[in-house]
Parts: sequence; structure tokens; C-alpha cells
Amino acid sequence: MYTLTTYRSVPSFAIGFVRDLRVRWALEEAGLPYQLRLIEFDERHSPAYRQQQPFGQVPMLQDGDLSLFESGAILLHLGEKTPALLLDAPAARAHVHTWMFAALNTVEPHVLNLVSLLAFSSGEAWAKERRPALEETVLQRLRDLDAWLEGREYLAGGFSAADILMVTVLRLLGATDHVARFPHLKAYLDRCTARAAFKKALADQLALYAPKVANA
Repeated sequence: MYTLTTYRSVPSFAIGFVRDLRVRWALEEAGLPYQLRLIEFDERHSPAYRQQQPFGQVPMLQDGDLSLFESGAILLHLGEKTPALLLDAPAARAHVHTWMFAALNTVEPHVLNLVSLLAFSSGEAWAKERRPALEETVLQRLRDLDAWLEGREYLAGGFSAADILMVTVLRLLGATDHVARFPHLKAYLDRCTARAAFKKALADQLALYAPKVANA
């Protein structure tokens, strides 16, 4: 059985968006059982944890004696065990790999820059000046994705790990109307988040943190 490491509690704004959601979703899609290992937020600084996760982040996945970090790498590892995540045909698998890198390298950094500004610095004078440029870059990426998804249900043919990564990036924009401006992209997001495995993964993460919110 796999062991997924995540935080025991997180700030309210992070609930539903902690990156262990990506791994939970992948495990649910693949039908692979797992258990949780919960750590306190400060435990990420401990020497023992840094030996497994050098940057002190979550998620981390243990597969027997193998410890893996970085959500994209974890999904690649899980995908090697099931076509539910990487697809069967070599060409299709190569396209999945391409779109996994695109989600993490071409789309996510720009989305995170904008989301971080909106969440933590929107009232600052420098942020008001910086926001239009950040938004235009994000919108261009969304425009490109929307064009690619016209006539397609998923990024690389069938549903794959690439869609898990891309959708969890797009969800970060939920406080804006940016995704909703693009009909193919919005339909894609709705289609992926309607999957039973996503609903189960999200519900499990929410259930983990809900008691902490209720008692806060």
C-alpha cells in the first residue's frame, strides 16, 4: 500500500488546494489503495523529513522503500503502473508527458504569480501596477489552451495524468472569471472535475481539514 504524506492542518485558504489532491486524484483514478501520513506544519523543517523531502514540502509518496516528492514526478511514477494515467500507446504516452510538463512549466508558474498577487498583495501600489501584465500572460496561456481543446475532450486523447495536473492548476483561478471566458476550457474543467475520482479525492481532503475549520 502507498503512503501519502501531507499536512495535518492548513490555513483555510489552502483547503481544497493542497497539492496532495493531485496524488489522491491519481490514486483514485488508478484504483490504488493508500494511507495517509500526517505531519505538523513545522515538522517540514526536521532533519528526518528533509532527508525524504529536501525542500520541506508536501506531498510525498512512499512506495515500499522508495520515497518520492514533486507531484509531477509522483504522477509519472504511478502512471508507469497503470494506463489509467499515462495511456497505452507509445505516441499517446509521449503526448501525456509533454502536457504534464506544459502544465507544470508553461502554465502553473504564471497562474501562481497572479494568484499569489491577488491573495496576498492586491492592495499594494506595486501590485496594482503589476497585475495587468500578469493577467495578460495568464489569459494568453488560457487562450492557447482553449484553442487546443476545441474538438477535444482531454489534452492528450484519453484522460490522463496531464489532465490531473492541468486541472489542479486551473482550479487555482477559481476566485476569478478567467477560465469562464473560454468556453472550451471551461467545459474541459467542468468535465474533469465531474469525474468520480476527483470528487472522492477532493471530498477526502476537505474531510481531513473540516474539523480543524469547525474548531478554529
